[in-house]
This record gives sequence, C-alpha cells and structure tokens, in this order.
Amino acid sequence: MPVPVILDTDIGFDVDDVWALAFMLRCPELDVKLVTTNTGDTEYSAALACKLLQVAERADIPVGIGMPLDAIERTHGSWLGDYSVDEYPGVVYQDGVGAIIDTVNRSADAITIVSIGPLANIAAALQREPGIVGNSRFIGMHGSIRKGYLGIDRPMKEYNVVKHTAACQRVFSTPWDISITPLDTCGIVSLRDQNFACLKASSDPLAIAVMENHVGWVDAVRHWKGMEDFDVEHRSSILYDTVAVYMAFSEDLLEMETLPIRVADDAMMVVDESAQQVRCAMHWKDLPAFEQLVAGRLAGI
Repeated sequence: MPVPVILDTDIGFDVDDVWALAFMLRCPELDVKLVTTNTGDTEYSAALACKLLQVAERADIPVGIGMPLDAIERTHGSWLGDYSVDEYPGVVYQDGVGAIIDTVNRSADAITIVSIGPLANIAAALQREPGIVGNSRFIGMHGSIRKGYLGIDRPMKEYNVVKHTAACQRVFSTPWDISITPLDTCGIVSLRDQNFACLKASSDPLAIAVMENHVGWVDAVRHWKGMEDFDVEHRSSILYDTVAVYMAFSEDLLEMETLPIRVADDAMMVVDESAQQVRCAMHWKDLPAFEQLVAGRLAGI
C-alpha cells in the first residue's frame, strides 16, 4: 500500500522544492493527500505548486495556502507567469494549517508529514490540534549535526531552522515520531553527467517543467554568492529536499542514527542527552544510487 503523505513546502524560493515535489509525484510508493505552502507569499507559492500539479495531471491533489510569514524573492516568476490559484481545477484551501489537521484527523491510516521548509505551519498545527501526533509521523529536511553545507566538516546553522527557530523548537520538543535528513546527507545531493543529461533529454511534461524552473531560477539568482558562474546546462543545484521525500518510503540507501536533538536559541541543532530522540540520516550507503533514482524517476525511465 502506498504511504499517505502531506508535503509542506516553501516552494518558490530555492528550486530544490520544485525537484522534490516532482520527485514525490513520480514515486508510486507515495499517496499524496495534500500539499501546503509556507514562508513568504504563500499564495504565490501555492500557485507554483498548483501549476506543477496541473502539468503532472495531478489536480486531484488539494493545495493549502499556509501562513504568509516573512518576505522572500519570487525566484520562479518567469515560469509561473500570471498563473494563479484560481486557475487550478482542484481544491485550494485558504487555511493550509487547518487542511493539515483535517487531513491527518480524517485519515484511516497514519499520515507521513514531509516538511521541506521552515516549520511555522507545522508548529501552528501542533498548537491548534496537539492530537495530530497520534495519527502521523514527521520527516523533515532540517538542521546540521556533524557536517554543514557542501559537506564541510563542521555543523552549521541551516536555513529552515534559522528562518523560524521558535517553530522548529516547538516541533522538535514535541513527543512525536520524528526523522530528519540534516545537511550531513542532503547537503551533497545533485545531478550531474548522465543523470542530468537523461533528465534534460526527457520529453515528460513534468521533467520539462522541472528543467524550465531550474533554468529560470538560476537566471533569477545569479546575484547570489556562488551562483555567478553556475553551469545551468550540465548540473542541478543541491537537491536537499529530495532526500526527505525518499525517506517517506525508504531508508535503504541511508545510514540512520537515533540521537537526542535539541534546537538551540541560536538555531544550531545540538546533541543533548535530555532532548527528544530523533532519527537522523547521518551518512549515505550509496549516494550515486540515490541520485540515479531521482534522475530516473523524474525523467520517466
């Protein structure tokens, strides 16, 4: 039986969320019940999710507009164009947090909440209805334990934790079934060489949409540090969020450790023996196999 999942995403800023949503839609192991958006202009983010779902012919999946906190760049505007949530033939919920709660509470089977962004929506759902932990588990792309960005050999402050640290503290202090991919594993994933080439050559409409978003996003963020000379034609950016999607149905390619994790006030993740136990993907058993899996699923082969 496919695993019922909710995806909570800050799609529309870093392009890895586009890759992750597309990957999720191409995983028959998963039954996507809801997509919710968080951070920044969440209606813009919801429109981007809706358009991708429509391209994938998955307008059966409802979209929830999450809490509109902070301001972020609209880095996917060239692909989104003037598309709005009003054009989506499926259901759009104005209260994304309520949609998360209702989806969990109505489900006959435990829901896996895959969170690939800051945690304001999830913290708000726990505040509003703490009982959702009884019929769900949480998988997140959050934090840094021993390694930082690009595999650097020291922990770092990670964006999703920094953005809404208090919300992250709320989630990670809640007695819940929690698993994460920190930067230790997700921060070194990208598609290059044959993996990238097969996706670039694909005629699958969703693969084409992913590539168009990839190119448009790189053009939009050339002013970011380190992106000035990015080779858009031969490799992807870092695909952090795809690992959390994978963990919703398998951990076979990962080495997991159960660690007591506390989110400190400075947004660092700390191993603290008094803290909540969290299952952490700390190492890859076979990273090339994972990257090949992502490429193959997205290319439709």
